[in-house]
Amino acid sequence: MTFYWTTTTLILSLLVLIAAAICCWISWKRSAYSRSMGLLEALRFLLILLAIITLNQPEVTQEFRPDEQPTLVVLYDTSESMQTQDVVDPLKPADVPLTRAATVSRFIESPDQGDEEAEAPSKVPEIWNPATKKLNVVFEPFSSGLSDPTKGTDLDAAIEKTAERHTNLRGIVLLSDGDWNTGKSPAAAATALRMKTVPVYSVGVGSEERLPDIELASMDAPTFGIAGKTLRIPFQVVSWLPRDKDILVTLTGTRGDKIEKTIRVPGMGQFRDTLNWLPEKVGEYTLNIQIPVDDSEINPTNNELSFPISIKSETLKVLVVESYPRWEYRYLRNALERDPGVDVNCLLFHPDLDDVGGGRGYLETFPTEKELFEYDVVFLGDVGVEPTQLNLENVEHIRQLVRSHAGGLVFLPGFRGKQATFAATDLEELYPVINDPAAPRGFGSPQPSRFTLTESGRRSLLTRLEMDERENERVWGSLPGFQWYASAQRAKIGGQVLAVHETESSRFGRVPLIVTRTSGTGKVLFMGTDGAWRWRKGVEDLYHYRFWGQVVRWMAYQRNMSQGESMRLFYSPDRPEADHVLTLNANVMSTGGEPLRDGTVIVQITSPSGQTDALTLSPAGEDSWGLFTGTFTPKEGGQYKLVTSCAETGAKLETTISVQGIERERIGEPARLDVLKEVSTISRGRLVSIGEIDSLVEEIADLPEPAPIIRRFRIWSHPAWGGTLILLLGVFWVGRKLAGLA
Repeated sequence: MTFYWTTTTLILSLLVLIAAAICCWISWKRSAYSRSMGLLEALRFLLILLAIITLNQPEVTQEFRPDEQPTLVVLYDTSESMQTQDVVDPLKPADVPLTRAATVSRFIESPDQGDEEAEAPSKVPEIWNPATKKLNVVFEPFSSGLSDPTKGTDLDAAIEKTAERHTNLRGIVLLSDGDWNTGKSPAAAATALRMKTVPVYSVGVGSEERLPDIELASMDAPTFGIAGKTLRIPFQVVSWLPRDKDILVTLTGTRGDKIEKTIRVPGMGQFRDTLNWLPEKVGEYTLNIQIPVDDSEINPTNNELSFPISIKSETLKVLVVESYPRWEYRYLRNALERDPGVDVNCLLFHPDLDDVGGGRGYLETFPTEKELFEYDVVFLGDVGVEPTQLNLENVEHIRQLVRSHAGGLVFLPGFRGKQATFAATDLEELYPVINDPAAPRGFGSPQPSRFTLTESGRRSLLTRLEMDERENERVWGSLPGFQWYASAQRAKIGGQVLAVHETESSRFGRVPLIVTRTSGTGKVLFMGTDGAWRWRKGVEDLYHYRFWGQVVRWMAYQRNMSQGESMRLFYSPDRPEADHVLTLNANVMSTGGEPLRDGTVIVQITSPSGQTDALTLSPAGEDSWGLFTGTFTPKEGGQYKLVTSCAETGAKLETTISVQGIERERIGEPARLDVLKEVSTISRGRLVSIGEIDSLVEEIADLPEPAPIIRRFRIWSHPAWGGTLILLLGVFWVGRKLAGLA
């Protein structure tokens, strides 16, 4: 038993005990040495003695030393990145580099790869002999907890589970390239080991320098295309070669001749381009883009990408609303009418006519709510909210088409400034720019002006009038100019400016002329001039038709993902990836053809592995008619089958969604030794190279014996001790009462 006292407290305790003994003896003497008083005074002295002992904090300590040998766990990485061939033997630098996994295998006796619960090998490699004299050396593989463990590296889980499995853990040796790509940060597990005084010694495997390689890094193809319409497939090639190289890019899987294109990729750089494919037949395709393997590249597995795509027939419904039949309106209507995939209707509020304009494709009145929701895109020209044009109900329906039904809306203002009346209506929140209220009619000039593409505009497919980026920018710079533009001062938050005025500016910068914006589930475009029809000069409909055709199809893209008679399903993003949130939106119509305001919409989701989940879509809000939305996170790549049903209408819609798998483990990536260094630093270990493993084993073998575990039993704070004191005080108080004392 030990006490926490000092010389001063000991002296004070003795003085108190002596004084208490004298007082008790005097009290007993005054009672003529009565037996009962003697017992009371003895109990009083005992209570004082126990109180003094309590104040000096008595404890009983026990030392425990483990009976078994301490454990040293050697964790070795078995993920795919360990197949990277970049480990050069310093003694034989001319030899072919070894893979990281082959390098590690020399220091372990490996059980079957991927078996996380494999037993320790019966024979330990000689390099660990110095440590086996004092430690039980255990080898354990690790990778990740994914369905295919080798497709990821979870350092945190590996370290944490090791600490849980081994109670008498002296240290961990971590053989890895540090390519942590799933799970929590390993810093958390390293901090927990630091609290237990268990160091992690990291052995970095692999080079931090990038290997010579050419990679087909990405492609951004749509999920579906239209038969008879050219499909543009953007792709990116990244080169880690020290020289420029001409590369032949090949597209196959088109059920026709393969499509080839030669590009020149700069050394240690990247190159973006597009392949054009004209699908002729409706159906499901699996396209394949590939580039040849260079003799000097180490990793030939990243030179090919495949993706599924659905080719459909097309009938897009477009509504054009205008007042005066200006030139932009006439040529826009003609271009859309000649497009076999577009069904166009027009509504002309001509102020010089007693009634609206008439003719083939013309409407007599603005469509009803049900009729409007059948349109994919609406063009609003130089019209506004007036008694003879649009009313507030029309405006509200247009807003619902865009926000809740994934429709598209194009604002085409004119010099009469009618669109200024939208400022106090529901279309104000959709309008993508802020106009100058002092100049609602815009500005004109005697000399023509031109568009200038922004950085976003140079990358956008909407403004791609030619396939080659340089040629496309040249075309935009040479297009015939315009002589009127709207008084847009700047784009609203969330708007993307694709083109600006080449010379004119507001106090916010260049005047925006082409601006896009997402609103709810739909898209909005602002064209700040009415002179696009002039692009026909010398080339007829080539650029004018191409631009507006791209706009219409871009806006109608989501609405045409999957649709039935009374239900439409679309999702965002349109090229979903595993482990990323996917938003599902469903437009549901009632049996009467009106948007369903409330109901139960359920999506049965079947993953590529066969697992089925049910997702209930919720109404998007009171102001989002017929829109039901929900989110889920796909966990694997492949084809997901979705069956959407509505209990109220009995409607059912089946569709498939292609989800891109995430390639966490990439062969050829540089080793992340900084991650290993952080883990070792936090846990008070250190990072060494593969060539220093001999000295590391010697260092571990020379570690001092850990201090014994000391368990302390604090008597002074134990409940039983306190209960005993209270009991004795009670007995003393009762005894005094029985003796007739106050």
